Amino acid sequence: MRIIFLILLLLLLSPVAAVFASGQLESETYAEVKGPNGGKIFEQDGFAIEVTVFESGVPPEMRLFAYQDNQLLDPGLVTVTVKLDRLGGVQDNLIFLAERDYLVSNQEVVEPHSFDVTIEAQFNNQSYRWRYENHEGRAEISDRLLKLSGIKTELVEPQQLTFSDTLFGVISIPDDKLFRLHAPYPGLVKNIHVQTGDRITKGQRLATLQNTQTLQTYYLQSPTDGEVTKVLVNIGDKSEESALLEVTDLSEVWVDLSAFPENIERLAIGQKVELYDLHHHKRVESSISYIAPKMTGGHIARARAVVKNTDGHWRPGMHIKADIEIEKKQVPMAVKTSALQSFRDMSVVFARYGNTFEVRMLELGQSDGKYIEVLAGIVPGTEYVTENSFLLKADVLKDGASHDH
Repeated sequence: MRIIFLILLLLLLSPVAAVFASGQLESETYAEVKGPNGGKIFEQDGFAIEVTVFESGVPPEMRLFAYQDNQLLDPGLVTVTVKLDRLGGVQDNLIFLAERDYLVSNQEVVEPHSFDVTIEAQFNNQSYRWRYENHEGRAEISDRLLKLSGIKTELVEPQQLTFSDTLFGVISIPDDKLFRLHAPYPGLVKNIHVQTGDRITKGQRLATLQNTQTLQTYYLQSPTDGEVTKVLVNIGDKSEESALLEVTDLSEVWVDLSAFPENIERLAIGQKVELYDLHHHKRVESSISYIAPKMTGGHIARARAVVKNTDGHWRPGMHIKADIEIEKKQVPMAVKTSALQSFRDMSVVFARYGNTFEVRMLELGQSDGKYIEVLAGIVPGTEYVTENSFLLKADVLKDGASHDH
């Protein structure tokens, strides 16, 4: 008796029993059976509906084929409505029109094709109703695992995108910060008080000289705070017309940027510039202070920014990169570029609804590198995953990412 009871219980709980129970006009589950057109078949008392989504050369549309005792029916004899309940409380109500040998939905079935489906059909004065789940790109994570995963979220909101051009450049010494010191009178160098590399202050004695005509001794003093970059004479040398020492003030340096024709058209005096060395060890902000009026022989234009250099990081001759702000654009919706994942060759983000996460296929616009404009595929205010979304993608893909309707 116990064996018979278990068999009866299994039959009552099985999908087949739910679909074919005598006199039952509504089925909450169904046995997964493929129809002649590759769709899901729902059958009751000899009447069946085959559900397909057609998306070859047209926006995705739902097509339904009706059968009576395995024979294809004239679609004009059947009335069908379909409700698609999506995460976030969104419901699509599809109405169908007869076309050729099938019924076609009056609106596009937008991505993702992930929803709870309710089918209501009328044929020959009889009503039928089926419900089933069609989920894709969806993952559920417990509170404990969610905390361990490090997943972070933000809301889809308006953003101001900042577009920039990246140029290469070289640190150079400003023209007015390089001093070549000469003796005012012919004479002899009696003493040199500094060496190359010494830090000096304005007015500091750098050399002692003797005027050969008057035999008077005088001092060569520094015209600025800075550094001795060259000592060009020795004790006992004559002070002729050539320079004796070179002093450089590197508290500010120039950044000479190379701009190609397509860049120079977008440059303007006053544009913001973010400068950084090639190792990304330091970043500073400045602005374009000069644009050369003519191109070089290599069809390159020179632009310039000035940078404070109190710590000496920016050394003349150092190669750098510069991001120049050329445009700002306010967009109604944007997501972080770091949030994007690829799902069925489409760019997606994972929207969050409590502990459930689901892909949202996005139509994208311009990007400034940090954020990217969203034209369609998600609604403002949606919470989406910005960090560690790859974990959700892995969870979705472990069960297969087939696009099955």
